[in-house]
Parts: sequence; C-alpha cells; structure tokens
Amino acid sequence: MGSNSSRISDLPKNEYLKKLSGTESISENDPFWNQLLSFSFPAPTSSTELKLLEEATVSVCRSLVVNNPRTGNLGALIKVFLSRTKELKLSAECQNHIFIWQTHNALFIICCLLKVFICEMSEEELQLHFTYEEKAPGSYSSDSEDLLEELLCCLMQLITDIPLLDITYDISVEAVSTMVVFLSCQLFHKEVLRQSISHKYLMRGRCLPYTSKLVKTLLYNFIRQEKPPPPGAHVLSQQSDGGGLLYGLASGVATGLWTVFTLGGVGSKAAATPELSSPLANQSLLLLLVLANLTDAADAPNPYRQAIMSFKNTQDSSPFPSSIPHTFQINFNSLYTALCEQQTSDQATLLLYTLLHQNSNVRTYVLARTDMENLVLPILEILYHVEERNSHHVYMALIILLILTEDDGFNRSIHEVILKNITWYSERVLTEISLGSLLILVVIRTIQYNMTRTRDKYLHTNCLAALANMSAQFRSLHQYAAQRIISLFSLLSKKHNKVLEQATQSLRGSLSSNDVPLPDYAQDLNVIEEVIRMMLEIINSCLTNSLHHNPNLVYALLYKRDLFEQFRTHPSFQDIMQNIDLVITFFSSRLLQAGAELSVERVLEIIKQGAVALPKDRLKKLPPSSLLDCCLRTLRAARSTLGNAW
Repeated sequence: MGSNSSRISDLPKNEYLKKLSGTESISENDPFWNQLLSFSFPAPTSSTELKLLEEATVSVCRSLVVNNPRTGNLGALIKVFLSRTKELKLSAECQNHIFIWQTHNALFIICCLLKVFICEMSEEELQLHFTYEEKAPGSYSSDSEDLLEELLCCLMQLITDIPLLDITYDISVEAVSTMVVFLSCQLFHKEVLRQSISHKYLMRGRCLPYTSKLVKTLLYNFIRQEKPPPPGAHVLSQQSDGGGLLYGLASGVATGLWTVFTLGGVGSKAAATPELSSPLANQSLLLLLVLANLTDAADAPNPYRQAIMSFKNTQDSSPFPSSIPHTFQINFNSLYTALCEQQTSDQATLLLYTLLHQNSNVRTYVLARTDMENLVLPILEILYHVEERNSHHVYMALIILLILTEDDGFNRSIHEVILKNITWYSERVLTEISLGSLLILVVIRTIQYNMTRTRDKYLHTNCLAALANMSAQFRSLHQYAAQRIISLFSLLSKKHNKVLEQATQSLRGSLSSNDVPLPDYAQDLNVIEEVIRMMLEIINSCLTNSLHHNPNLVYALLYKRDLFEQFRTHPSFQDIMQNIDLVITFFSSRLLQAGAELSVERVLEIIKQGAVALPKDRLKKLPPSSLLDCCLRTLRAARSTLGNAW
C-alpha cells in the first residue's frame, strides 16, 4: 500500500497493490516489500466502512488469484513475513517499532488476501496457491517446503512466544485473528469438515507440540483481559482502540463461526455486539472455542479438546497421568473470576459450559467455591432477560444450571447464600432473598415466558428438570418463590381446562360435520398433562424431603388448595396427589382447630408446629416418573449435542 495510502477509496488505484497482484513476479529481496509495508491505515469504525474496505480490495485480491500461479507473489509475501518473524522477539526486546510495524502490516495484508482466497476457492486450490513460485504459468515445486504449515506454525509461535507489550499488542491480535480466518473454511461448507487441510496441520506434524502452550496462552489472554495500548503508545497511531483493521475483518468471520458453532444455527437471531474492552481477549476466546470444537481426525482425537479437558489448577501438586497428553496447569482462581465477570458475552458462556461439561477438575473447583453467587447471578441475568438474548445463549445458560443442579451440595448451599437488593429483578422488590429462591423465581419466569411467547418444549422440559433437580433440597423458600411455584401450577391448570373444553366442543361439532378435520387437541392435552405431572412431582419432592424447612410453600399450597381438587381423581395424577392431598388435609384440619381470623404470622406458626407433628412415614417417597427420566435423558442428550455438534 505504501506510505501514501490512507483512505479506503485509494486502495483500488494503489500502485503497490497493483504490482503485488499484477503479472510481474517480485523477489523476496526486492526493496518493494519495504515500500508496500510502510503504511498506516485507519481502522473502520462501522460495518459500512468494513464493507467498503472489502469492496475496494476485492478486485485486487481477485487479480492476485488469477496471476499468482504465474508470479508466486503470495508465497513471496508470506516468506517475507516469515523471515521477519524470526527477529520479532529480539525487535520487541529492543523496542524496534518500525520493524514490528512493518511485520504487522505484512500479516494484515496476508489475512485480507486469505479471507478472499478462502471465499473464492476450495482448500485444495488454496494449498496450491501456497506452492506457486516464479516459474512457468501454473507450475509449482513439488519438493518445496510446505508454506501453509510453516505459516500456521509461525502464527502459533508468535501467539505463544512473543511478549505482550504495547508495541506487540496489535500483531498479537492479528496473529490470533489470522488463525480464525484460516479456520473459516467451515463457513463455506454445509457439511461438517472432518478432513480439512488446516485441521490436518493443526492436529499433527509441526504444529502439534504447540497444542498445550497455545491453549494455555489463549486462556490466559481471556483471563487477563488486556486492553489495547492508548493512542501514541505504539507506531500504528491512526488506529482506534478497537484493536486494528484486521480485528474488524476477523471478528466478522469469527461471528459467523460462532453462529455455526452454537445451538442457534445459521438462522439464529444475532446478538447485539457489546463494546469490547479487550480485542485480544475476545479473539483469543473465539479461537480457543473454534479449536476445541474441531472434529476429531480419523486416526486421532482433537488435541485442543484434550488440552481443555485435562488442564489442572496451579495449586494441584498431583502428577499428570501419563495417558493424558497436552495437559498443563493454570490459575483456577483467576479463571473463575474472569468467567464470572464475562458472562454477558455468548462466547464466555460457551467457554463456561465447555469447562463444566468436559473438565472435571474445573467442575469440582467451581462446585467447591463458597462465593457461588458470583457465577450464578450472571447466569440468572441471562435467563431473566430472555427476550433480549439469542436462543443459543439462553440454552447454554440453562444447561449450565442443569449441570450445577445435578450436585446436591450445590442445591443445599444456594439456599444458605442470602442476597440483598437484586436491582435487575423488576417484577417485585427483593430486599432480601436466598440465591436458591431467586434461581427458582428466574426459572419459573422463563417457563412462563416460554408458554406465552416461544412455546419451545425443549426449553420447557429443561427448566422443569432444573427445578426437579433442586426440589428435594428446597430450604426456607422465600414467600414470593413459593407463591410463584403455585401460580405456575395455576396457570397450567387453567391451560389444561381450556384445552379440555376446546377438545370437548370440537368433538361435539364433529358429530354434525364429518368433513371438517379435527385439531389435534389430544396431543396438546397430553403435553400439558406431562408438564402438570412434573410440577406436582416437584411440589411432592419438596414436601416429602423438606416439609419442615418450607412453611411458605405449605402456606401457598393451603391458600390455593382448590386448584388441586380436580386432579385428586384424575387417573394420570392420583398417585402423585396422595402426599399433596395428605398435607392439605392435615394442615387444614389444624388451622380449623385454631379458629377463624388468623393472621399470616399465626398461620405460619401453626404450619411450623404441624410440620414437626406430622409423622414422616405418612409421606410416601415415590419412584421417579417417566417424565423425570425423560428430563435426565434430555440433559444428557443436550450435553452430548453441545459437546459434539460441531
């Protein structure tokens, strides 16, 4: 581009770009490269400017696609970059701004070209473009070094070995982003790539020894959340604090990869992109997730996934098992803090899910934390603002809760954590509430939102499964949480009656007209009755296991006792209604004996006394129903799908 190129509109006419993409071969030692790489380019500040940049450079890139088999200029540019990276570490130590600046610019141009090349051709054709040299048209050297593999190895070395300083921040971001662009081939294939050329290089050969070091570096980049240097602290003074032009290019590619790699799929609603305080942390996280979810090779598992599954805490002094490769140690306290602080982003939530699901060391550490509220509250906020989130973000947050609620210790401890003034919960002022009661409120709100808006059975079932996991450990439920449990049952009861009435009217109408097809009310009724049974099992589990700990739930049950009348004789609910009916009858009798005009405080006192007096053996513990088994199967299937769908 040269020192004079500083506007997007200048790029198609730029003499240096024309020469690079033209018919003339350029030697690696030509002074041209110093001229080409001496540019300072302002970063786009909007998607419109980014699109303008791509439109301005696409003709140059396509010209290189046509001429590169004759000139080998792409290979020459890459070799210029590779030769410079050998001195990059020394240049950083010597504060050689100009050298680092030009090396950064070389990588920037390479990445811009790669983005177009990947869009325009197959991986096999791309690999050929890395082998073309200055020879007859279309010829290439069969014994030349594998330039593509060498470039990937160089990028991994740059990410892991170059010290992160003000003058190296931008080139570190560009190196991570270029790897994301390399892996973007998946975006142009409907099927999952299982034998991609870039995958092959990353999973074996010269790149393989860098596996654990790369994963560790990317994790620490996420943990540290290093901000870009202030303007004037490095040579690229015209760039904004957003992390450079290439960051914008690769971020767009990474967003596409992220959409493919999550439950929402290609057609999912796009998330609002928050302002990024650390481009390096964000791009490192995206690259880490893409690497971790590459499909296994035919003859070997994904080494990056192995590294993520097996790393340990720095305080863990036990030896590494010899059978587990690519393992390393990292500071779990710092990782936990970063995960708690970054849950507003989809990709941080996916990282949390990945670690909880696949790394038993992380899962054990998280469940042993005494400040669990720091992690759970951000997850609850995601579910609370369900209408503002992507579907995949909501699903991941919910599955994280499902994983956590599988642990009885977690289910007990969350009721011991008392929170004050939850400002983001707007339905009611919560001056003091346990973390467990708040979790119940948010999950029930998600169910009710789903019933009226999205009507997603998958979401419904997993919300109920989370409540079922917790139900035996309910302790000291907040009165509002107890009310919302019964209110949800009331809503389901009304819906059941409405569908039942519609089915009856439809059946009567069919007697007078044999030509009109009947709506499938039987299926709707079956679904509602399954959900009602699940709610009854949740209430029953709480009463059976912790009746004396939950006077507010008994109070709410007695206050709405009429709701349960219609289900006492229903064949689908008779077994599960026995304990609930016994509790209602027992406590109603004690309240009648106490007389009329009782205050709320007096009623709660009678309930507490009655809970002690009620023989425990009168409440029968029922075996898990088929629906509970279904929920557990759903959880296992969801975790397996999220872990292997890529």
